[in-house]
Amino acid sequence: MGKIIDPRKFGLHPKTVIEDIGKDRFAIVIMRKSRIIMSDGKKILEKAEKIRTYHPRAKIGLKTSAPLCSKTVAFLREHKIEII
Repeated sequence: MGKIIDPRKFGLHPKTVIEDIGKDRFAIVIMRKSRIIMSDGKKILEKAEKIRTYHPRAKIGLKTSAPLCSKTVAFLREHKIEII
């Protein structure tokens, strides 16, 4: 497990969990049981874009224990967000 970063550093809500998983690599962590659907995917993309404004070369991933909707997986991959 990587180092947890203060999300306010990126202008995100304090309850957002951001993990530093390597050089210029960050993971948005969502631990829940309910499925991640497209509306969640759009919010994840917004968070990733905020991180990229502070770190333009950053590679963003999504670390989750929840099942993902297949459309959401395709949407996130299209926007270069890795599913971890």
